[in-house]
Amino acid sequence: MLAANPSAIVCTVFAAPPRENMSTDWDRQSGFTDAFEAMETRKQEDIRALQKLGARPVHLPFCDAQYLLTPALDEVMEALHRILLAHSPEKVLVPLGLFHSDHTLVSDACLALIAQMPQVLWHVYEDVPYRQIDTVVPKRIEELTKRGYTLRDANDPLATNESSTHEPMKREAIAAYASQLRAFGPKGQASLYSAEKYWRLQAS
Repeated sequence: MLAANPSAIVCTVFAAPPRENMSTDWDRQSGFTDAFEAMETRKQEDIRALQKLGARPVHLPFCDAQYLLTPALDEVMEALHRILLAHSPEKVLVPLGLFHSDHTLVSDACLALIAQMPQVLWHVYEDVPYRQIDTVVPKRIEELTKRGYTLRDANDPLATNESSTHEPMKREAIAAYASQLRAFGPKGQASLYSAEKYWRLQAS
């Protein structure tokens, strides 16, 4: 999707190191000795990956849940609202909000903004790699439906600019996240290249 839409802006919400340095299992699996090294390297990986796709990064000052400093929903919502107002996008893609608390928090913050920004076309996408976990996608869709949101399959209209060059561009971008690929291992990496799926999202 990013390869098909050059000049896209990609906002990474959890891009900050913790206030005090620490070492976590995930960071060690990624090849880092501590959180400061991990977050600086991951930010640079993100920049390199998005450069390959012609996209621009925005990094917000919130911490991964692993650093035990999870922000409140309102804080994330306000920060994302400021980003959206600054860039005035016609279309916004947000994570479906699968499995991981960070993903769910970002998804819920974006859902709360739909009513405030009716001029924007909102879409959700399947979160990688958690979309591979049995039942998580239909359960999340059912939850959002009960909360009053309508999801319609949107793959065709979103892929109108698709080209044969986009698949290798995607693979090059994924390869830029070397530390995360290391932590995923071969089994986790296998899920990264399957077809992307999106839904048009509306509030009832």
